[in-house]
Amino acid sequence: MAEPTADPDESAGAPGIGDQFPQLTVETSHGELTIPDDYEGKWLVLFSHPGDFTPVCTSEFVAFEQRRDEFEELNAELLGLSVDRVHSHIKWTEWIEENLDVDIQFPIIADDQGSVGQRLGMIHPGAGTSTVRSVFLIDPEGTVRIVLTYPMEIGRNIDEILRSL
Repeated sequence: MAEPTADPDESAGAPGIGDQFPQLTVETSHGELTIPDDYEGKWLVLFSHPGDFTPVCTSEFVAFEQRRDEFEELNAELLGLSVDRVHSHIKWTEWIEENLDVDIQFPIIADDQGSVGQRLGMIHPGAGTSTVRSVFLIDPEGTVRIVLTYPMEIGRNIDEILRSL
């Protein structure tokens, strides 16, 4: 598996509103992606979750997938991220389809070393190695427009994310 790579200035803090999103090459459940380049011309909703096979994360992924058409109508693509491995993401999405009859169509970044989550400020210092529930809304030119962060135990508001787009 390829190690995630980032732009040369990895010492910079997490990108904020109005910043250009850093170029990252990542391994996902759908293969290797380069963000934001692979999403040029589209909005990108990049969201992290603490872990596969957990109740809140599962309900969030089901909700995102069930409303994926609404995101696509707004020219937006979904991209998940957690510190789990690709194999775990694939098994989890298979479990969701088998048990909840929802086929997760969007990719999930496998950040098992935590380097992408650290670079993006998705791992809270002193709170373990799991990503918190963060959302980056990145515009079609690769500029960060919104950053949302939720505690690990609270799910996201999909309506708010759609409204923000």
